[in-house]
Amino acid sequence: MIKAKKTYVLKLYVAGNTPNSVRALKTLKNILEQEFEGVYALKVIDVLKSPQLAEEDKILATPTLSKILPPPVRKIIGDLSDRERVLIGLDLLYEELSEADFEE
Repeated sequence: MIKAKKTYVLKLYVAGNTPNSVRALKTLKNILEQEFEGVYALKVIDVLKSPQLAEEDKILATPTLSKILPPPVRKIIGDLSDRERVLIGLDLLYEELSEADFEE
């Protein structure tokens, strides 16, 4: 299990209850529960209800996961089904690999 040392602030932009939006939220919650152990804040934004928020953050497609903190800001577009891609996008997989390299 990865030990996240920082608090992650994430925003998930969805468009209503579409299958992709539901899948993205379910997958993300699964990843967060397994990998982050409570050191995250997640805000789910429905662009149909709050289009101005999507516009402010330049969201062009849904679902989109935006990692606000820690920097740099990263965006992952899609249903988040590729777990490895999500972890790399959140800078978690890279940290895990580099930490494993140093422990030898």
